[in-house]
Amino acid sequence: MTLGILLCARRQSLREIFRRHAALLVLLGAVLAGHWAAFFRSIQVSSVAVGLLSYSSFPAFTVLLEPLFSRERLDRRNLFLAALCLIGVFLIIPRLDLADRVYQGVLWGLVSGLTFAVLTLFNRRLAQDHSSLGIAFWEDFFATLFLLPSLMVGPVRPSSGDLALLVTLGVVCTAVAHTLFIQGLRQIRAQTASIISSLEPVYGIVLALVLLGEVPTFRTLAGGAVILAAVLFVTLKE
Repeated sequence: MTLGILLCARRQSLREIFRRHAALLVLLGAVLAGHWAAFFRSIQVSSVAVGLLSYSSFPAFTVLLEPLFSRERLDRRNLFLAALCLIGVFLIIPRLDLADRVYQGVLWGLVSGLTFAVLTLFNRRLAQDHSSLGIAFWEDFFATLFLLPSLMVGPVRPSSGDLALLVTLGVVCTAVAHTLFIQGLRQIRAQTASIISSLEPVYGIVLALVLLGEVPTFRTLAGGAVILAAVLFVTLKE
């Protein structure tokens, strides 16, 4: 709804991108819905820190998949940095046991990272010719349609506080953030954008500590430090 209002205010048309890429936009909407579901499941079964850190594996997936989606060659430096991010993710796993909630959270987070990597690669291609607002609108629109049936699974009666949080999550953390990320893909490679975006767990862990009282373990902090080192290196190089 927010993106629709912004598009109307800027008098931007949605017809051209839909006419040229309708099937792709529907597919990306489904991928986005899967990404959201996997990410929220990850933090439900584990913690915000575990969910964010395992999701931050998406730069590794992006680096490996980008040569398959475009003519760009595999960057050895980015491959090394993506591997560092992945090492950081596995540092937070106490043991490889499906009964362990941290391990479950990491697996769901990896699914979230893989789906976001696919979105990033397609969005970079679309962003070269179309408005980032338009791309974000259609992807969020179709993701919404795919997720609507989930409301029928059980009664959903959010409180006024829940609604306020959902509005903030939908407007600031999704509509605005998603649009800005797609806009950034116009200027830099998907590999680089992905690695820089690995800063998200650092913000998230700090906010989870302040707002939710979640104290990260030493393993979590060690994994986050490895990821942060890779991010700072690629940022300075750019």
